[in-house]
Amino acid sequence: MHRDPRTARRGGLLALAACTGIWLIGSGSSETVRPPQPALSEALGSRGADHGTAIAPLPGAPPLRIRIPSIRVDAPLVGLGLQRDGRLEVPPPERTGVAGWYRHGTPPGATGTAVVAGHVDHAEGRAVFYDLGAVRRGAAIEVGRADGRTAVFTVYAVEVYEAGRFPDARVYGPAPRAELRVITCGGGFSARTGYRGNVVVFAHLTGTY
Repeated sequence: MHRDPRTARRGGLLALAACTGIWLIGSGSSETVRPPQPALSEALGSRGADHGTAIAPLPGAPPLRIRIPSIRVDAPLVGLGLQRDGRLEVPPPERTGVAGWYRHGTPPGATGTAVVAGHVDHAEGRAVFYDLGAVRRGAAIEVGRADGRTAVFTVYAVEVYEAGRFPDARVYGPAPRAELRVITCGGGFSARTGYRGNVVVFAHLTGTY
C-alpha cells in the first residue's frame, strides 16, 4: 500500500495496504488455495486479443458498482481516501464482497486513469477480487455510475508486479483517454509477510449504455 499518486513522484505506490494473505495463513497452505496469477501472454506489449476501439470519455460521475462477468464479479463500490501516512484506504475487511475506488482521483469513464482496488482474500476464504489474475485480454469490465450510465471497459493487459518494483508511471500515469486499473494483492506469497506484490488489470473505455 502506498502514497497518493497525485503527489508521489512516481516513486510511491497506490497498491493495497492489506496484502497479508490472511486466508492462506489461516489455512496453512500457500498452494492449494493460492489465487490465480496472470499468464505472461496477458502482459502489456504481448500479441493477442483485440483491445477494442476507444470512445470519447464521459463526464465525471461517481461509480456505484463494478461487474467483471468473466470472473463473476458483481460488487458495490465505496469511495476510498487516504490514510494519515498517505496510503490508500481499503474497503472494510468484514465487507468481503465490496471493492473501492480512489475518490480523489479520476472517476471511471472520465478522462484519465481511474483506480479500483479490493481484497483478494480474508480470514474465511475468497474476497471480491480473488480471481482477478484469471482475467484475460478482451474481457469486459462494466462500471455503473451515479449518472445512470454504465461505462464499459475492455481489458488490454493483466500483469503482476513485486511490491518493490511496482511501475507507478505505467499503472497510474496520466492518460488522454478514459483508462481503468483494477488492483488486488498477488504475486509470490510468504507465510511471514503475506503477498509480495499486486495483480493489475489494465482497461480502457470502449462503450457505454
